[in-house]
Amino acid sequence: MDRTQDIDRAYQNGAFIPGSDAMPAAWDARAAAFRDGARAELGLAYGAGARNRFDLFHPDATARGLLVFLHGGYWLAFGRETWSHLAAGAVARGWAVAMPSYTLAPQATIPQITTEIVQAVGAASDRIAGPVVVTGHSAGGHLAARIGNLGLDRVARVVPISPVAELSPLMQTDMQAKLHLTPEICAAESPARHPLRCAAHVWVGAQERPAFLWQARLLSEEWSCPWTPEPGRHHFDVIDGLTDPNAPLTRACLDGL
Repeated sequence: MDRTQDIDRAYQNGAFIPGSDAMPAAWDARAAAFRDGARAELGLAYGAGARNRFDLFHPDATARGLLVFLHGGYWLAFGRETWSHLAAGAVARGWAVAMPSYTLAPQATIPQITTEIVQAVGAASDRIAGPVVVTGHSAGGHLAARIGNLGLDRVARVVPISPVAELSPLMQTDMQAKLHLTPEICAAESPARHPLRCAAHVWVGAQERPAFLWQARLLSEEWSCPWTPEPGRHHFDVIDGLTDPNAPLTRACLDGL
C-alpha cells in the first residue's frame, strides 16, 4: 500500500511524537497533583451510566462562568481523571471547570456519546451561573463542535481543539471495528456538515498530522469562524495552554465573556 494513502497512518498520532508512550503516566500524575490542591466536587452524576460522572473545579470566589472540557481518545479511551490539570488556567481566571467522562465505544455509539455530553453540559451548567464555554480535544473536540451545532441554552462559545469534524474517513480505519460508523451516523454527527449556533474558535497544533490540520481547517471554513494552528504544538501538547491563565488557548476560550 502507498503509505501516503494509508488512512490508519494518517490518523495515528503517537507514532509521530517522540516519547509519546510516557505521556499518559505524566498526565495522570499532573492531574492527581492538581486535584490534591483544588476546590473540587468529584464524581458528580449526570446520568445513570457508570461513566456518567463529572468533576467540577471551583475558583476561590464566585465563578464568572463555566468551562466544560471534553477529553479525547478517539471515543475509545481515557476518562476525566487524566486531565484535571487542564482546569488550572480557567480556574485561575475565576471560572469553574467541569470535566465529564462518557461511555466509550463500542459500548456506546457516537450519537449516544453526543447525547451523554448534552446531559453532562446541562447538569454542570445547572450548578454554575453565567456563560458556558465548551472545549475539548480530538474526539472531545468533535464533541465540543457538536455542542456548537446544537444551540444549547447559555453556551456562548465552543473551542474545538484538534477536532474530528468529518467522521467519514474513520470508516476506513481499523477503529471502525469498534466505532461502528455508518453513512447515516457520519451525516448526523460530523460537525462540519451542520451550522454553527454560537461563537467558535477552532484550535490545532501547527505540527500535527496533516489529517488533523485538514479537519480543523475544514471546520473553520464551513463555520466561517477563526482557526489557529498554534506554532510548535503537536497533537499531545496542544492542550497544555489550558493550564496557563494567560496562554493564547485559554484566552481564545474565555476572553470577552
